[in-house]
Amino acid sequence: MTPIVTTSYCIAIFFFIFWCGKWLLHIVAITYGKFKLHRKPSQQPREVPYPSVSILKPLMGTDPNLNSNLETFFTMDYPVYELLFCIEAEDDPAIIIVNKLMEKYPHIDAQLFLGGSNVGVNPKINNLNPGYEAVKYDLVLISDSGIRMKEDTLLDMVNHMTDKVGLVHQMPFTCDREGFAATFEKIYFGTVQSRIYLCADLLHIICHTGMSCLIRKEILVAKGGLRAFGCYLAEDFFLAKECIDQNWKITICSQPALQNSGICDISNFQARLTRWAKLRVAMLPSTILLEPMSECMIVGLMASWAVNILFKWNSLVFYLIHILVWFLSDWILLSIVQNGSLPFNKFEFVIGWLFREITGPYLFFNALWNPAIRWRTRVYKLAWGGIAYEIKQKIKS
Repeated sequence: MTPIVTTSYCIAIFFFIFWCGKWLLHIVAITYGKFKLHRKPSQQPREVPYPSVSILKPLMGTDPNLNSNLETFFTMDYPVYELLFCIEAEDDPAIIIVNKLMEKYPHIDAQLFLGGSNVGVNPKINNLNPGYEAVKYDLVLISDSGIRMKEDTLLDMVNHMTDKVGLVHQMPFTCDREGFAATFEKIYFGTVQSRIYLCADLLHIICHTGMSCLIRKEILVAKGGLRAFGCYLAEDFFLAKECIDQNWKITICSQPALQNSGICDISNFQARLTRWAKLRVAMLPSTILLEPMSECMIVGLMASWAVNILFKWNSLVFYLIHILVWFLSDWILLSIVQNGSLPFNKFEFVIGWLFREITGPYLFFNALWNPAIRWRTRVYKLAWGGIAYEIKQKIKS
């Protein structure tokens, strides 16, 4: 064979093996998701009481669902916990909502911290730090404002905090909401995101989104407190990395995190996805190649060309079958994560799924083209390794 033909065969073999690997991840995610998710908490009596938990809630602004989301934290079925609400601006409208809930549930140990502190470039850490300094218990739950809890969610998370586990987090998902944007979000979190999350958890690879995570306070203390993570925008990744560095395990619990923001539109969500892509590229440079290659449409094109070279199969037929089976696999995985009837029909799923698969590569390459990160009213630049620098002080929205 000529060098060109030899090279083509080598590239085709690589593409085909990579494609097979992607299908292995599909099988693993579906199988592990069926085993791991939505398991009922054990009803067996514990030898020791459940540990008390300090819950940190960073808040900024309000939306139509904030009151109902926060109220679920006051009504959880758990023996002892405290709520520490952290708000930076003293005129923030969320203050009124928190105060009313504290008055409605006086039996719940709850405090409100105003003003924040300047311990780094990360606004979330700056906001949370005063509350963290006041935590009373050895387990700390950091939970974003848009998260909605079930009565037994905290119980489920604590049950997964075994002797060797240092951090328990929830796999991101969404509540049932109306509209195409809500459908798009649920499809994203229930397919591509869940597939990565479930496989990473099984293989003990760091894949941690800090919207709802329970961590041992001793891990934070050993690092110098929560302020030690203020230099990173992706503080969740470095929290998980610190657990591993201190020889603790991390795991997901059986209940996915129910995001329920009252603001749900395509542009805001795509901006969020783009910001996450920028963070991944800065922390894991290999993402630049692996992530676009992992997209359904792109890996399908590579594999279709490869099987034509290796086996003389029809590329078009192979590509169409690849897309169909990928689509069906995503439907199965989403159904497992949902654990019930989906709030949209199959046609809406087809449209949402196609929109996600087509726009995914575009959003990733757009993130590479413009690496600066805008987070609320600030703009940041990331250095390799994840350390962030603010490059523009508060800008008007």
